[in-house]
Amino acid sequence: MPEHTFAAYVQAIDDGADGLEADVRLTADGHLVCVHDRRIDRTSNGEGVLSTLELADLESLDFGAWQQAVGAVELPDQVSADHSQVLTLERLFELVVDSPRRIQLLVETKHPTRYAGLVERRLVEMLRRFGVDGWVPIDLAQVTVMSFSEVALRRVRRLAPGVPLVLLMERVPVAYRSGMLPRGVRVAGPGLPVVKAHPNYARRVRAAGSRVFVWTVDDPADVELVCDVGVDAIITNRPREVRLQVDALAGP
Repeated sequence: MPEHTFAAYVQAIDDGADGLEADVRLTADGHLVCVHDRRIDRTSNGEGVLSTLELADLESLDFGAWQQAVGAVELPDQVSADHSQVLTLERLFELVVDSPRRIQLLVETKHPTRYAGLVERRLVEMLRRFGVDGWVPIDLAQVTVMSFSEVALRRVRRLAPGVPLVLLMERVPVAYRSGMLPRGVRVAGPGLPVVKAHPNYARRVRAAGSRVFVWTVDDPADVELVCDVGVDAIITNRPREVRLQVDALAGP
């Protein structure tokens, strides 16, 4: 399924995913949409910087054509809007809230962006509208906010102190190598290369009382490795297969 489309998230739920991860950006007219890249060239049949386009501009484009072009997935002749239309965060929220089982939504705010803190303000407004901005234990939280930007996480903490936060990391800053995290952040989000190079890091984070969500883990050998070091969540492109493997590793 094309990334960040409604159909892809429905498939992930059907495949047994416990949570959904979404990268969000702000359009020129103030809508949060689920798109990874700063530009739309790779994931749509359009061109340009997303933040300069309005939602109506994006809705006129096909966000599934790129996978057909590279042969990643064979779509029907009549591609539905669920496969191809840009997905707003609001619609994804509705999918999560309406799900027959509990699904966690992990929202990553993408930076840098021309709108700076407006992204987080719009996100918190949506959290309040859906009633998920209050403090709850992280195991019960419906929404978690993630970012590589500590500044972005501080904004969310100031606006919605109860929302669980994840600091994403390609490399662990020196200040946090002991396992400690910034004030108000409950989860470390290292990339898989960090965990492979420093398997004790996850143990240090857990010893300090925090959680570890690792990304992106698709290979079975890597799934076994991150389970061995004791991570709390695995972000993957293969939820069904990874779910089965994790359950098998956990045993009866």
